[in-house]
Amino acid sequence: MSRPKPLVAAIAVAAVAATALSACSSSSSSAKKTNGGGGGTGGVFTSIDANNKITAGAPMNPFNAAPNMFKGYNWMQLAFTKNDPSDPNAVLPGLAASWTSSDSGLTIQLQPNAKWSDGTPVTAADIKTSLAIAYTQGTAGPVASAGGTVVAGSNFEVSDVKDLGGGKIEIDQQPGVKNLYFQRLVLTATIVSDKVYSGQLPADIWSQIAAVQGTDPAAASAAADKLAAEGKTIAAFSPAKDVSAGPFVETRVNPGEALLDRNQYFYAANKISPKQVILRSYSGNQQIWGYMNGGELDYAPYTSMPTNILNQVLKAGYTRIDAPSYVSASIAFNEKQAPYNLTPVRQALAYVIDRDAVTKVGEPVGGIAAPTTTGLVGSQSDSILSADQKAALNPYSPDPAKAASLLQGAGFTKDSSGQWHLPNGQQWKITLQTVNGFSDWIAASTIVANELTAFGIQTTAAITADFATYQKEMAAGKYAVGWWLVALGPQTDKAYARIYGSADGYSVNNGQATHDDNAATNWEHTPATYTVNGQSIDPGQLAAQLSTTPVSAQQPIIAQLAAATNQELPMIQIWNYTHVMFDLDKRFTNYPKTGQDDLLANPPGVWMMQGYVQGK
Repeated sequence: MSRPKPLVAAIAVAAVAATALSACSSSSSSAKKTNGGGGGTGGVFTSIDANNKITAGAPMNPFNAAPNMFKGYNWMQLAFTKNDPSDPNAVLPGLAASWTSSDSGLTIQLQPNAKWSDGTPVTAADIKTSLAIAYTQGTAGPVASAGGTVVAGSNFEVSDVKDLGGGKIEIDQQPGVKNLYFQRLVLTATIVSDKVYSGQLPADIWSQIAAVQGTDPAAASAAADKLAAEGKTIAAFSPAKDVSAGPFVETRVNPGEALLDRNQYFYAANKISPKQVILRSYSGNQQIWGYMNGGELDYAPYTSMPTNILNQVLKAGYTRIDAPSYVSASIAFNEKQAPYNLTPVRQALAYVIDRDAVTKVGEPVGGIAAPTTTGLVGSQSDSILSADQKAALNPYSPDPAKAASLLQGAGFTKDSSGQWHLPNGQQWKITLQTVNGFSDWIAASTIVANELTAFGIQTTAAITADFATYQKEMAAGKYAVGWWLVALGPQTDKAYARIYGSADGYSVNNGQATHDDNAATNWEHTPATYTVNGQSIDPGQLAAQLSTTPVSAQQPIIAQLAAATNQELPMIQIWNYTHVMFDLDKRFTNYPKTGQDDLLANPPGVWMMQGYVQGK
C-alpha cells in the first residue's frame, strides 16, 4: 500500500482480465473519431485513474460505489482543491469562473458558455440538483442532534440554492453553522446534469433537507432515513450515456480500458489538446510498472515502488515529479492493552526504531523519514511551529540506552539472554500487525521487527488478509500494535482528528468534543487528558476547536497538540509520504512540474483545463 485514496494504493484487488490496448493500438478506427471543436493538436493521452478503477458493467455514475467516471476528465466540479495548508479553501476554477464568500454562504459565477456534452447549458438547476444529491450520499449535512443543536462536521450545510440570473448562483449555508471550509466543500462537490438526474429525486427533496436541518429530532431522523434510502437509488442509477460538462465525454468502457473523446461543448475546449483519453485498467502496482516500462502511459500517478523499479521507469524515459502529500505512516497503539498504556514504553519503542532505516526499505521512493512525531507531516509542522517550539520537540533519535533506562524505570527487566520481561515477569512479545497488499508496510514491518527483536523484544510481523478486515479488527481492539495513517491534511483539524477523533472515542458537535472511552469506534483508548509542560489539556477538545478556528489563529492550539503528541506518542510517525508522479515527454509536453503544487494536487484533466499537456 502506498497511501489512502485518492492516491493509488498497492492494495491487492481482485484480478481483472485486462484487455487493455497498447499505446500504439490507439490509432484504431474508434480512436480516430473525434467530436471536433477545440484548438488541440490531437493525439491520444493514455494514463490510469488514481481514484477509480475501471469496473466492467458499473454505471457511468459518480455516486456509484464503483463509478466508471473519472475526475477532471468527465467528472466535474465547480472548482478543484489546491491542497494548500495555508489556505484550505483555495481552489482552481472548474465550472465556476469566480466566487465570493460571505458569512451566509457563497455566490458563484458559472463559466461563460458552460455546457453539457449534449449541448445544453449548465444552469442553476444542475447545481441545485447536485447539491441535493449530496445530502443523499452523506457528503452534506448536518443532522439535528437530540439536544436540538446543529451537528457540523466535514460536510457542507447548504440550505438553499438560488438562481440570480446570468449564470450567477447564490448558495446559502445553514444559519447557525460555522464551517470554515464551506467554500471549498461546496465548490468541490460533484456536479451532474439536472436533465439526467432530477428524475431520481423526489419532488420534496428540499423539504426533506429542511427537516434534516431542523431542531425537531424525530423529524430530522425520519428525513435522514428518507435521504439515505434515496441515496441508494441514486447510487444504483445507470444513465443511458455519459452527459459530461468536463473536457471529455466517455464513449466506451470495457474491462481493459475506458475511452473518452474530447467534449466539443466544453467551455474551454480550445485549451484541450488531446482528442481522446484512454484510461487503462490495472490489477496492481506491478501492472502499472509494466505499462511504464513499455512507455505506454503518458502520465502515471503515485504507486509504492522500490528503488530498482524507479530506476527502470526513469530509464524508460519518464520524468519524476514531486508534490507534497499530507499523509504519514505510523505505528499505533491500543492503550487498553498493557504495557502500551505506559508512556515510557511507547517512548522506549520510539528510541529503538530507526526511522531512516525503516523508510529506506519500506518507502524508499515516496517516503521521507519523519523528523519526529507531532501529528502533522514535517513540512507542515515546520511552517507552523516557532523555532523554540520545534527545538523543544523530542526527535527520538535511535538510542538503545535511553530505551533501556525508560523500561527499567517502568519496572521491566532484562534476562541473561538479553530478553526483556514485563513488570509481571512474563517475556515481552510484540505482534506488529499490517495488511495484505500494503507492500510498503509489510516491507517496513520486517525491519521494525528485526530492530525490536535485536533489542530484546521478540517481535513478529503479522498480516491481515484484507484492508476491510484490518479496519474492522483494529476498531474492535484486536491489535495491540499496528500500522495506521495519520497527519491526513492539509486541514489541521482533520489531521489531528485522525488521532484524537472517533478512533479515540471523541465525537464533535459544532466545534465541541465529547469523549466516550467505551465508544464502539474507540480502539486507541488514550487518556481523556494529558499533562504537558505542567498544563492539563484535552487533546480531543483542542482538535475539535481547530475545526472552528481560522487558520491564522490556529498556531497556539497546534503548538499544544504537537507537544502533547510528541510527548505521549499515541502513535509513532515513521515516514511522511511524498506524492511522486511521472510524465513521459514523448507524445505530449508542457506538464506541470515539481513546485506547481496546486496543479499537482489534481488529475491531468484539470491540468488540461488550465492549458497544460499539449500534443507534440
